[in-house]
Amino acid sequence: MFNFSFDRRTVYIIIGVLILIAVLQYASNPAQLYSLLVSIPGVLIAITFHEFAHAFAADKLGDDTARREGRLSLNPKDHIDPIGGLMLLVAGFGWGKPVHVDPRNYTRKLSMEKGEAIVSIAGPLMNFILAFVFSLIYCAIYKFASMSFLTSTLGSATLVIVASTISINIGLGVFNLIPLPPLDGSKVLIPFLPTKAKEWFINNGQIFYIVFILIWITGLAGTIITPAIQAVSNTIISLAQFIFGL
Repeated sequence: MFNFSFDRRTVYIIIGVLILIAVLQYASNPAQLYSLLVSIPGVLIAITFHEFAHAFAADKLGDDTARREGRLSLNPKDHIDPIGGLMLLVAGFGWGKPVHVDPRNYTRKLSMEKGEAIVSIAGPLMNFILAFVFSLIYCAIYKFASMSFLTSTLGSATLVIVASTISINIGLGVFNLIPLPPLDGSKVLIPFLPTKAKEWFINNGQIFYIVFILIWITGLAGTIITPAIQAVSNTIISLAQFIFGL
């Protein structure tokens, strides 16, 4: 999902500063701190299933690398990257431990590029599926639970956690579809590029890493993907509401 190929210390220093700033902001605002805490289940679910989907897709295509490394698992400890998880909590985007794959092992019915595209898109697709499932759960609770439960502390917290899980999964899915290395979207894009554009994209990968870091630390990433997140959210939630007649 997320694999740096340049000086990690520099990146981690930047990430550390961002996390520190965000944590200080949360600590000074009890409401934001509450939002942070109820987001933890959503973060664990989103990252775990995202990385599992990558591993599962690669395994089905014939590459058992992830299976041998114990990544065909739904245990969060097998997938959560501490820094990536914190970033998802405090900044709204993050990553898990990269799932290692070997495209040379993929079935010969597909080109390696198409195989990589399928494995890459499996993660975001899983996040969108989860967002829909939790939207159904939210609607079911809202429609069938008693008013006393909905207005209780437990009911309120349950709805907030479910809503947060929906939001985190949509955000993670959309974010990873940005077509820039090291995100999943870059590998999804490659099979659709003309030959010369594909070669240029691959040969100049480092440039795109720098571009990604710049739009990330300047906040442009959020500005770019917010309309997409809103559109996906509206579609998923509207469909769930339609199913339950809300």
